[in-house]
Amino acid sequence: MPHRRVLSLWFPRLGAERLIRQSPWLADQPFAVVEDTGQMQVLSSLSQAASEAGLHKGQPLRDAHAMCAGLITRAQVPQREAAFLGALHRWAGRFSPWVAQEAPDALVIDLTGCAHLFGGEEALALQVAQDCTDLGLSVRLGIADTLGAAWALARFSAQSASPHRSGDAIDQEAYATRARAGKRRHWERGGAAPATAMAPAQDSSRIAAPGQSYSALAPLPVAALRIDSHVQQQLARLGLRSIGDLIGQPRAGLARRFGRGLVDRLDQAMGSAPEPIAPATPPDRFAMRLTLPEPIGLEADVAAGVARMLEPLCDKLRTKGRGARSLRLEAHRSDHSMQWLTVIAASATYDPHRLEPLIRMKLPEIDAGPGIDMLRLEAVRHEPLHDRATAGHLEAARRGQARRSQGAAMEDLIGRLGARIGMEAITRRHPGQSHIPEKGAQTLAAAWSEPATDWPQPPVARPLTLWRPEPVMAPDTPRLPARFRWRGRDFAPVGATGPERIAPEWWLDDPDWRSGQRDYWRVETDRGDRLWLFYAHGAALGSGWFCQGAFA
Repeated sequence: MPHRRVLSLWFPRLGAERLIRQSPWLADQPFAVVEDTGQMQVLSSLSQAASEAGLHKGQPLRDAHAMCAGLITRAQVPQREAAFLGALHRWAGRFSPWVAQEAPDALVIDLTGCAHLFGGEEALALQVAQDCTDLGLSVRLGIADTLGAAWALARFSAQSASPHRSGDAIDQEAYATRARAGKRRHWERGGAAPATAMAPAQDSSRIAAPGQSYSALAPLPVAALRIDSHVQQQLARLGLRSIGDLIGQPRAGLARRFGRGLVDRLDQAMGSAPEPIAPATPPDRFAMRLTLPEPIGLEADVAAGVARMLEPLCDKLRTKGRGARSLRLEAHRSDHSMQWLTVIAASATYDPHRLEPLIRMKLPEIDAGPGIDMLRLEAVRHEPLHDRATAGHLEAARRGQARRSQGAAMEDLIGRLGARIGMEAITRRHPGQSHIPEKGAQTLAAAWSEPATDWPQPPVARPLTLWRPEPVMAPDTPRLPARFRWRGRDFAPVGATGPERIAPEWWLDDPDWRSGQRDYWRVETDRGDRLWLFYAHGAALGSGWFCQGAFA
């Protein structure tokens, strides 16, 4: 059995270099990605120029601007950084199938039995460094027998344990003092300023020979064991500054004084305790490709190709218990260009007879040009879908089957309309969780909501049409007036039903309800209008009569 070997990849500038890849002009400028911690903004990732300016990760943004007036910043987007790390995860699959992510900026690769395919571990390390250089990324890597040792070598191979306190220990001073001290040495001794940036990728690798983890880790500081900062400080006060100082200490004493975590991390780094690598499960991908012997250009031929791919694609979805919600059709032309279209279904399904009409409706959008020589169909969005079995009385089973067929017909109609005018333009009304009249219903997208089956009945009938409250000229009293004026006309009530008192929702600040509680009346007027009037008792705004709706 081959000896276990682990490769740890650390991308110290991942967040900044992701944005530099999109805007290359940022590479020569002091640039940093800013993270909002809730109480302040701090630097989460820096470019090479920003590090050379004396800035560091975790520094408050206001201090960074004071040190470097030309600093350019961008807000951190954790989702996009995670997606970029996922792309690097797929790239790392070329070196080994056993790859795991260490959020937010590292990968772990189990190289056992794989390094000889690249000419050995040193050649593999050079290949990794070259690939990262081509991608515009800085990388630090380490190879060892254990995950803990590889992690330590990737991050601390260029460091060594330093004294805890001394008058000349520049790393114990504040960052601003440290920057000035570096400049003093440059002025006094005539040398170059100390480099604070990471070493180039090709010089940052560190490989521990099989079985030599102790000799590789012994000179490294105790921080390389992935322990908490307060434990590091306690060890430094006792003079235990390097991993070699800890290895010779009794395990029982270390566990009793510093906790079991320190001993576990030490044993994992040395290989005495297991630490498995759990690779991320690749997502399910459902796609079919059809390579044509001769280029095609007729819509009927493209439709025939789609029908030929759709059947096996739906079989794959059915096997995995998934339903396609969004399909992408790519038409690769013989001039090496590609056109694509997206089809969104009203509900997830693996029925090809329901998906094919939606695709056919959008086929005229494809321009065949010199001819299409390859078609590719992919389910870009899919959802879990389970078969339903109806059990019980025969009549109940028939009614359930009828409801399902009616629902499928409605979903197909929504899908066809959405293919023409867009899914966002098709909406449906749902009951709202509020007693306020204008909030009694809400508008939802039809494709992403279920039809409402049970509408709650209001205690009093509501008007057919509603509008924002309009002022009514009437005496400012809670009693229904004998005459009132609204929209330039005079009315006299001939019949009235009410009042119905409605109070505003105290936990929401609605400008229309700052007039306080309302008494609603259903009023029949001498002109034949049936209006919905209310008297506002006044709160933040004044009291008075208003009209808000009309009955049929």
